[in-house]
Amino acid sequence: MISKEHIIKRFTSYVTIDTESDPTSDTTPSTKKQWDLANKLAEELRAIGMQDVTIDDNAYIMATLPSNVDYNVPTIGFISHFDTSPDFTGANVKPQVIENYHGGDIVLNKEENIILSPDYFEDLKLYIGQTLITTDGTTLLGADDKAGICEIVSAMEYLINHPEIKHGKIRVGFTPDEEIGRGAHKFDVEKFAADWAYTMDGSQIGELEYENFNAASAVVKVKGKIVHPGYAKGKMINSMYIATEFINSLPRIETPEHTSEYQGFFHLHDIEGNVEETTLQYIIRDHDMGHFEARKEVMQKLTNELNSQYGREVITTEIKDQYYNMREKIIPVMHIVDIAEEAMKQLNIEPLIKAIRGGTDGAQLSYKGLPCPNIFAGGHNFHGRYEYVPVESMIKATEVICKIAELTALEEK
Repeated sequence: MISKEHIIKRFTSYVTIDTESDPTSDTTPSTKKQWDLANKLAEELRAIGMQDVTIDDNAYIMATLPSNVDYNVPTIGFISHFDTSPDFTGANVKPQVIENYHGGDIVLNKEENIILSPDYFEDLKLYIGQTLITTDGTTLLGADDKAGICEIVSAMEYLINHPEIKHGKIRVGFTPDEEIGRGAHKFDVEKFAADWAYTMDGSQIGELEYENFNAASAVVKVKGKIVHPGYAKGKMINSMYIATEFINSLPRIETPEHTSEYQGFFHLHDIEGNVEETTLQYIIRDHDMGHFEARKEVMQKLTNELNSQYGREVITTEIKDQYYNMREKIIPVMHIVDIAEEAMKQLNIEPLIKAIRGGTDGAQLSYKGLPCPNIFAGGHNFHGRYEYVPVESMIKATEVICKIAELTALEEK
């Protein structure tokens, strides 16, 4: 049995190290502080008995648990990222451990009246009686994805200490900069040398995902013309008004706050402007490739129409693809999903097979030749002050890793 106290101690030691990534940086990792946890993890992997532990110049960590059977078994991998989102501060994280959650409001910060309430976050009701780790309301927690790292390290330690559990060769990998879309960019799939892998980067207990969004970014730049407002008639062109026309011309209900399940969206996540120039930053998401391409065409067509309306180029739109739906790469090897599903069932976990409304390292890795579905890590409310993770979910995720390793070996026997 995996110790709850051991999981709590390991997890809190990770989240108290600030590893926030930076999308404006062109280095890898994007922030020097990510090295603090990366180096700690490499040392810890060596300490628990992992072999071939490496950390490269970009902070990618890999390690091996050798096979303990005398027959051929596919090499499987488990992957998580150690950076945290720049959406909310990850500095000075002060985790709070809530024993035997009673089902009501949790006061995260009395002074600032910050409350984690099941009236708003209904998933809390799933974990009555369990042990929750929360923030103090002033930072994110970092369960995305330090919970995944904790589970992988704990599973490897458990397998090392319990050689009676038979398994093939297992590779583990920890990456920087996943939160800014670069986690798989410099991941050496050939060096990792696994037949397939799983990212431990999902949320609610039971989640098992092999579909994700097709994703693109769009930068819309609007050019205006500034003159003295007292003498502006027929001369001034206010870029902010044109930007507003662009925004209002996109389908208002096709935004994140109005969509769910397989519905795609346009998401305006940043705007900066004045009369002379306004910049809009969007992300475009859709599970269906045809719809994804159509969304990009809508933005480009709108750009052309506004330029035609004003009789000159007042607006430009630059669209860049970011990642694609991994479903295409997983369907031919669905047995890797079946193994994870069976592992959960044997542990009395109800598998929740659904599409990710986002992306993981696994999406890009699948297109680099490493099929990589996603498994729950247990956390909720990622990227903000209301983030929390049930300790029991982390323990179950750790057990799922061990069971997948065991089932893979049994399947090949």
